[in-house]
Amino acid sequence: MSKVRTLILRAPGTNCDAETAFAFQQAGAAASLVHVNELIRRQQRLLDYQIMVVPGGFTYGDDISAGKVLANEIRLKLGEGIQRFIENGGLILGICNGFQVLVKAGILHGLSDGNSPSLTIAANDSARFECRWVHLGVNEKSPCVFTKGIDSMYLPVAHAEGKVVADPRVLPSLNIVLYYTDEQGNNKAGYPYNPNGSVGNIAGICDASGRIFALMPHPERHVRNTQHPQWTRQGTKEHGDGFHIFLNAVKWAQGL
Repeated sequence: MSKVRTLILRAPGTNCDAETAFAFQQAGAAASLVHVNELIRRQQRLLDYQIMVVPGGFTYGDDISAGKVLANEIRLKLGEGIQRFIENGGLILGICNGFQVLVKAGILHGLSDGNSPSLTIAANDSARFECRWVHLGVNEKSPCVFTKGIDSMYLPVAHAEGKVVADPRVLPSLNIVLYYTDEQGNNKAGYPYNPNGSVGNIAGICDASGRIFALMPHPERHVRNTQHPQWTRQGTKEHGDGFHIFLNAVKWAQGL
């Protein structure tokens, strides 16, 4: 059986592409780093892949707002191709800046039309860059393909604009996948457990199909157990908490 092909989308300012590619390779996929211009110029075909990832970073310097420029490029120049990719059953993952991009491009269906968003990502309540490890709880009722069989995770965050803000009318219909929690799994704990002030302690969401998933924490930074800040105290574990997100995606895509 040929390997699952994963496209890691790059743009000026992307800085987590190599780590994300490594994570998918460790999970058994073939990963390619593809610049957004290669898709726009049709030098690469999205339909040749089973998984597309918008990784972390600061695309175009986040000069307008986080992820906005890349989101506009995707929406205006690649929208039809991405729609076909989704209709063909492809998986899409957005991490940190990728979360911001997917929301502002309207790819997470029903959240935004690109102009009048009912959900967006805003500046952290702390008004500063938050960079540390956080506890996460997984919504067991979520349809998300990426988090099947996962109960909780401990992953790092690194962002200045990670606060999920939503129209109150939209909240009941959101497919919430991840919550920020405290050490006991309480998903109503505030700062510093919720690093940005996201409504409902939301750390990740997916679309209705469970195939489009966006999260603010960085699973690609905890693929190996030795990346955990207390790995010497935990004993030997084969993988870090984030690895299973990539493994789930690859296993699911093998069925396409």
